[in-house]
Amino acid sequence: MISRTMGVAWAALALSACSNGGANASRDQIRAVGSSTVYPFTTAVTEQFARRQTQFKAPIVESTGTGAGMKLFCAGVGARFPDIENASRAIKKSEMDDCTKNGVRNIVEIQIGIDGIVMAESLKGEAMRLTPADVYRALAADPYGKPQTAKLWRDVNPALPAIPIVVYGPPPTSGTRDAFAELILQKGCDADPAMDALKKADAKRHTAICTKVREDGAYVESGENDNLIVQKLSANPDAVGVFGYSFLEENADRVRGIPMNGIVPTYETIADYSYPGSRPLYIYVKGQHLNVVPGLRELVAEYANDWGRGGYLSRRGLIVAPADVSERNRQIALNFTPLDPATVK
Repeated sequence: MISRTMGVAWAALALSACSNGGANASRDQIRAVGSSTVYPFTTAVTEQFARRQTQFKAPIVESTGTGAGMKLFCAGVGARFPDIENASRAIKKSEMDDCTKNGVRNIVEIQIGIDGIVMAESLKGEAMRLTPADVYRALAADPYGKPQTAKLWRDVNPALPAIPIVVYGPPPTSGTRDAFAELILQKGCDADPAMDALKKADAKRHTAICTKVREDGAYVESGENDNLIVQKLSANPDAVGVFGYSFLEENADRVRGIPMNGIVPTYETIADYSYPGSRPLYIYVKGQHLNVVPGLRELVAEYANDWGRGGYLSRRGLIVAPADVSERNRQIALNFTPLDPATVK
């Protein structure tokens, strides 16, 4: 009877959303996609959910990267499409437009906590200290609109070591890459008054100059697996890696965080946003699936009940948001308050 009811519900949902063939197949298992940074937190929640809510099947969680996950999430409504998107950045207007175009409505945006985009090195490395301007001059394809000529870190700042610029980081599909561009590269770029002025005069050119990364081998795209970057740093003490703070915390016996503007990435400096790479983390829930996919409401409630400090998510490395932010998002999670598309930038 449950399976038949689900089939009817999916069919009605598929018809209302004008989905394509196959969308009306039944599914009794929650599916989440998206950010590799949020992946371990959602995995921890689903593990607890499976133990506590044994009447439901264990959810499926896939690490696809934020951008690729958004494409899957916004592609439509029905059993073929995921219920949850893990995101290490906020949804973009272009992605929200795709959701709307494909009939995906009543999206619930929930900030689960805070993370930091950290630059790290092997414990055997040079113990560097960087600024966003250093990083921008080292990694930009055309720093401040001029040809990239830096080969060594000393080329961008005489105080830095004379070692080759080699940075392992996430690909363009990653929310970590988007956040790195916004929080580090763009800040370093805008340290130049001419670039700050260009933002107002020609926003498109400003974005290209400030966020496009060089492609000559100094920046090495290392996939969506941040643990792989940690392994590469262990093998190459002269290299630098870019990943989420939780991976730094998990591998403190092998790598250390590089201070940015003199501020070391720690739980406290990320939580109070004094560290330049601090960023919020999210999950997005498809409201149209709430009454169709068994356990979806209960799984979201599990998330909201366990992101406080001292909970198992905190022990996994999730940094707790300020009390007012946590409470506001707990209410959103419990009431499934939809995100207003007009507020998305």
